[in-house]
Amino acid sequence: MDDVLWRPKRPWTLSFLAEADQVWALRRALRIHLEYWGLHDLTDAAELCAGELVANVIKHVGPETPATLVASLGGSHLRIEVHDPDARALPTLACASHDSEAGRGMTLVDAVSDRWGVELSGDRKVTWCEFRMDATRAERQHMPRPRLARAADVLSLYCGSRPTLGSVEYSRLAVATAEEAAIDAITDLLYWFRTQGWEVDDALDQAQSHFEAECEVRLS
Repeated sequence: MDDVLWRPKRPWTLSFLAEADQVWALRRALRIHLEYWGLHDLTDAAELCAGELVANVIKHVGPETPATLVASLGGSHLRIEVHDPDARALPTLACASHDSEAGRGMTLVDAVSDRWGVELSGDRKVTWCEFRMDATRAERQHMPRPRLARAADVLSLYCGSRPTLGSVEYSRLAVATAEEAAIDAITDLLYWFRTQGWEVDDALDQAQSHFEAECEVRLS
């Protein structure tokens, strides 16, 4: 496979309506794309900050506010942005008490990210945060894991498009569709193994062994 085909040349964007019950879907969608980009080490921090930025829109701009989540790669940084249509409600660092249940959102963003800020454009604003990548990661930032790339190609044959969570409103449907496509692909492969006269159980055992071995290497 030509890895050039998998370089994220454009930012990934996801439009949504700011609702508390959608934050989980937004975080999951972001995690999927960052792991697809090969940024596994940054997914936890980026996912946390994205959730806080979205929660800030819900609280200070209002529920059902049309907004956009953006992830992009530039130089040695991963940048996460949340766009919303209110340039007046600016995020600030609050001095929350130890027993306070609110007011910690931007404090968490400030602590977890390398830097953050706000950009105003007319009647809109962009709240962003950035995460620094080390030199090794920056060199391979455009090289997502080949297995994920190949899997995306295969699943696109089964569900008609590369599996992404492109719309939070239908995120559960998108996940179900991708899962069904994956199951169909695995089933077809097992049928193919059987028509070749090979043992299906042996193939499954070998695949499981390869999967577990690669997971151990990644975690070591």
